[in-house]
Amino acid sequence: MLLGSGEGSNGVSLERDDRGYFSGAVSGIGAGQRYFLRVDDDQRDYPDPASCFQPEGVHGPSEVVDAHAFAWDDAQWQGNSLPGQIIYELHVGTWTPEGTWTAAIEKLPHLAELGITLIELMPVNEFQGDFGWGYDGVYWYAPTRLYGRPDDFRRFVCEAHRLGLGVLLDVVYNHFGPTGNYTGVFSPHYVSGHHTTEWGDAVNFDGEGSEGVREFVAGNAAYWIREFHLDGLRLDASQAIVDDSPEHILTAVGRAAREAAAGRQVLIFAEDEKQRVQHVEPSDRGGFGLDGVWNDDFHHACRVAATGHSEYYYSDYSGTPQELISAVRFGYLYQGQWNHRQNGPRGTATWHLPAAHFVNALQNHDQVANSTHGMRGHLLTSPGRWRAITTLLFLAPGTPLMFMGQEFSASAPFLYFADHEVEIVANLVRKGRWSFLHEFPRTAGAAASGALADPTSAATFEASKIDWRETQQHSNVLAFHRDLIQLRKHDPTFSRQDSSMLTGAVIGPEALMLRWLSPEGDDRLLLLNLGRDLEFRPGSDPLLAPPRRGNWQLLWSSEAAEYGGAGTALIDMKQLSVPGHAATVLHPSAAGADG
Repeated sequence: MLLGSGEGSNGVSLERDDRGYFSGAVSGIGAGQRYFLRVDDDQRDYPDPASCFQPEGVHGPSEVVDAHAFAWDDAQWQGNSLPGQIIYELHVGTWTPEGTWTAAIEKLPHLAELGITLIELMPVNEFQGDFGWGYDGVYWYAPTRLYGRPDDFRRFVCEAHRLGLGVLLDVVYNHFGPTGNYTGVFSPHYVSGHHTTEWGDAVNFDGEGSEGVREFVAGNAAYWIREFHLDGLRLDASQAIVDDSPEHILTAVGRAAREAAAGRQVLIFAEDEKQRVQHVEPSDRGGFGLDGVWNDDFHHACRVAATGHSEYYYSDYSGTPQELISAVRFGYLYQGQWNHRQNGPRGTATWHLPAAHFVNALQNHDQVANSTHGMRGHLLTSPGRWRAITTLLFLAPGTPLMFMGQEFSASAPFLYFADHEVEIVANLVRKGRWSFLHEFPRTAGAAASGALADPTSAATFEASKIDWRETQQHSNVLAFHRDLIQLRKHDPTFSRQDSSMLTGAVIGPEALMLRWLSPEGDDRLLLLNLGRDLEFRPGSDPLLAPPRRGNWQLLWSSEAAEYGGAGTALIDMKQLSVPGHAATVLHPSAAGADG
């Protein structure tokens, strides 16, 4: 193997060691130097698969980066523990008009003031083109040039820590992107010979030559934690990370990340379509030892309840009050029951797991994009219903996640976009995306009229950028989210995230109540009604019984006038009227004595 700076370079020969790795002593090279690699007798120049920066894109030279040159000042930052987290997912390229780390830094105070504790970045490793979601990355160690230089990323993390915000990175270890992936030039062992994914060849974690691939991936997890001071990872589509080894690669990834943190706390979450609690169980019980899993069941049940849309995978859910109660209390809804759409059992039992392990959302990048026009949830239902279901999200004991712009009802869509230089790949992307969206009958109808956005168009990318002027235009929505987050974080009952305190009952066709039974008598009662106003008689359900101290009084209403609601009538427990399209929270009044 030869290392050189490009055409005309004599280069430096690298020698193979007993493990198959090539290395050599190189003089006169430092930070900023650009280089290529050549393999055997191949006279073409290739970027380094472990490149730390690709300033000219996936086909250009790699650049030497001095990871120690950046002056960190976050030595006091100790990371994030699982309880108490509120996650905010964002895409750097569309979160600000500029789409850069520098512009994103300016918005960090907004998140701190909102009450966010943990930022989750969609993938930022180098990928083909001038825009994309990042899930087709091909240089897993190189932050993309599109958002700035590696030190700009470090500056973003450092400022986030100064403001009390942790930073997670979404990483993709289940496949390589289709354009610019040169790993096959260096070794035939990066891809599996017997596993596949829906995106192409699976990564080889358990076949011939997999030892080096496992080291490459575990080392990548450690790299982001160590050199960018990240506070954890979100593992994309872990159901497609197939590994029959005695130790699953996800266990190795988690261990490598924690060791790299050198005493800081890190959090590792997984997206797993199969809903396996094995992800968060300890390794000595056959688990992967991670911290949390995305809970699509919660999202889907709430989506059906709020919008009435029940198609494709939403058809697995009814959106009934009982389904919402179960989603709040138990995490996954499917815990091994037969799923007719998938023609098999779905999910695993969650009874033994704390609620904080389950990341709940009403919006994320996938679910917003999986609609006809990339429409956000608040545009698919009434404002009152959306505020009500949002109240459930934040007061439920799971870990809440919100998607960028959700806090002020951003009007911009979030669409799927990917830039590819080769038209044949671009056509495959278009057809693949449109074919997937055809599974939704509403979207298929729109497709027939040519209404779907072209995912390979720059206009689709530009349309997905959020408009920050709406923080002022929708200030009441922002106030609603800010106050609700503060209620979750500081209320002595909600902040415990203890699902064992919860019990619930259905009180109407679209209405439910949840009661938190506090050992200290500081109970809470949530009345959620997505339907019309409801006169609840008779009031025989014991969940309505007065708390030990005094009577019930109003603590919170999603219909408060300052949030854009219609207002909330005074609560009369003698003749209980449950307002429609609203969530109201009651707590014990100060009057009265212990009963």
